[in-house]
Amino acid sequence: MLRRSPLIAALFGLVAVLLWAPAPPPAVAAAACAVRAPGASAAAERAVAAACEQVAAGVWYTWGGGHGAKPGPTYGQVDPTDPASEHDPERLGFDCSGLVRHAYAKATGEDLLNGVAGAQYYTHRAAQRFTAEQSLAPLVPGDLLVWGTSQKLHHIALYLGDGRMVEARQSGTKLMVSDVRLGGGYFGAVRVDPGPVTGHVFRTWGTGVWTKAQPSVKAARVYAFPGPTTIRVRCQKHAETVTADGYTNDAWSYLPDYRAWVTNIYIQGPAWLDGVPTCTV
Repeated sequence: MLRRSPLIAALFGLVAVLLWAPAPPPAVAAAACAVRAPGASAAAERAVAAACEQVAAGVWYTWGGGHGAKPGPTYGQVDPTDPASEHDPERLGFDCSGLVRHAYAKATGEDLLNGVAGAQYYTHRAAQRFTAEQSLAPLVPGDLLVWGTSQKLHHIALYLGDGRMVEARQSGTKLMVSDVRLGGGYFGAVRVDPGPVTGHVFRTWGTGVWTKAQPSVKAARVYAFPGPTTIRVRCQKHAETVTADGYTNDAWSYLPDYRAWVTNIYIQGPAWLDGVPTCTV
């Protein structure tokens, strides 16, 4: 009879333990995905929970994912600038803004944040905005963190509290919990108000329409509307005359969410907007 050495027996025992041991829970990272500080609204906490559900499920980042007719995961697209995205069309998931859209839709029952990162940061449903210089001190869970410049915001994530965030980061990875990156183009944050919209609300038309730092076509560019966008208008004034797309108008509107101006030519409605006061400065 062949006898095993104690070492071989021990190795066989170890293999048996590894083969029959239960698999580890799907995400140590998912366990860390939760509201990690006080102060958030009930809706914001539900948004965090909705995003964390997707982390726990092991959902992939997919470029363009989450931007279907309704909120929720969709198959992605190939990002021509990122070789790692070659499998995104095969993966059901979210990109960064798709995840944010899904989280707040699940939290509120309304598609509040349908758009890319820039449109979500400049949402007319903002309760408050925070600059990069303010860092994380004033933030609460559910606030939206953004990276980029005022002209192009390229990434967005949900704050969890305690310096952590949940994000759809990049192709080839799954949704994850990360430390907040305050370097590398961190721009600031916005707090979403899911309640009734206040102020004078209108809709723009056209694509690539720039807002300006002053009511003039020569003023510095602030942000370009990628397409028709819902906006809040604080006031309007007569300023530089503009001719564009077959229209001429000297009326400009101030948009408090952008801290910028846009010619009334690209706001749906009459040349001088009904019910909007004249700017005093």
